[in-house]
Amino acid sequence: MKKEKIVLGMSGGVDSSVAAFLLQKRGFDVHGIFMKNWDDENAICSAEDDYADALSVCNQLQIPLKKINNTKEYKERVFNQFLDDHQNGFTPNPDVLCNKEIKFDVFQKYAIEIGANKIASGHYAKIVKVDEKIFICKAIDCSKDQSYFLYQLSSQILESVELPLGDILKKDIRKIAQENNLINASKKDSTGICFIGDRKYNNFVSQFLKSDIGKIVTVDGEEIGTHNGHMYFTVGQRKGLGIGARQSAFDQPWYVVNKDIDNNIVYVAQGPDHPALFSDELIADNMHWNLDIQKNIPFKCNAKVRYRDIDHPCSILSSQDGQCYIKFDHKIKAITPGQSIVLYHENGVCIGGGIIRKRNIPFLNKEINE
Repeated sequence: MKKEKIVLGMSGGVDSSVAAFLLQKRGFDVHGIFMKNWDDENAICSAEDDYADALSVCNQLQIPLKKINNTKEYKERVFNQFLDDHQNGFTPNPDVLCNKEIKFDVFQKYAIEIGANKIASGHYAKIVKVDEKIFICKAIDCSKDQSYFLYQLSSQILESVELPLGDILKKDIRKIAQENNLINASKKDSTGICFIGDRKYNNFVSQFLKSDIGKIVTVDGEEIGTHNGHMYFTVGQRKGLGIGARQSAFDQPWYVVNKDIDNNIVYVAQGPDHPALFSDELIADNMHWNLDIQKNIPFKCNAKVRYRDIDHPCSILSSQDGQCYIKFDHKIKAITPGQSIVLYHENGVCIGGGIIRKRNIPFLNKEINE
């Protein structure tokens, strides 16, 4: 009997390698695809090392591996948006956009090319069917769950997706790799944004964006320093403010609590629990819905406002024209404009998400409609 073809993204890491092994065990004819999304001659880049690892695993498992260069598409559809967001005062998460605009799009195109009906990745998430509709769902390993990065995938794409790691703990993934002598069983997991790698974030961004010196001001209105560009700061940031030696009676570190982009001011407050860090309302746009909630507003659900965040109970109070107004049951620390808010049913099914644009700051009497 002829095996069903499936296209699997191979990164050279242990997760995608175990995914390949598991898909083979399930009887699939696995075809690997390695994507090069970034090209920087001046950077110390692990892309070639990762490709070598991916190729070694594929040779070991006797599956073909195709290498695709997506550097042009990645720059146009992901990186340029990353820069625009920074310039406009947001803190973007390019991995979310990459999954929608690059990775799964490439998987599908290659699948069509070789006559495969299925595509797969090594993400920690699950695909579930509820009332004949396909959804992304949280992985069993909550500490590794990556459903946050996949909320923008359409139901049409999800119909053909396999996520073989969703029901397995990370420690067991390592064990499977070791027991089957995969060459990268002990390889360290990659972290951070792929095109920055081990370089310092601010040094990298400064190569592409023009910045002006601005003021650092306390929430009480006192100017206590200067900065080299608002794009180098994000809400909740503690390190790298350049005001560490300044102390008060509380002798606590300073945190970024807000940014005034028009006037190039970074606002700070002292202490990790300062009330200016906390918000209980936000507006998000670019909403992607997996579930029609319009007739059920106000709609109760849970939300993550950043990757590896805990679930926060909330109510969707309005949703129209791609914009959503959300109120939380309690105040949340360091809600960051530019990051994604991802919404979940209590059973872990992802019902949608969007990009955080505004948050209220009760301590500063700053409302989201300002």
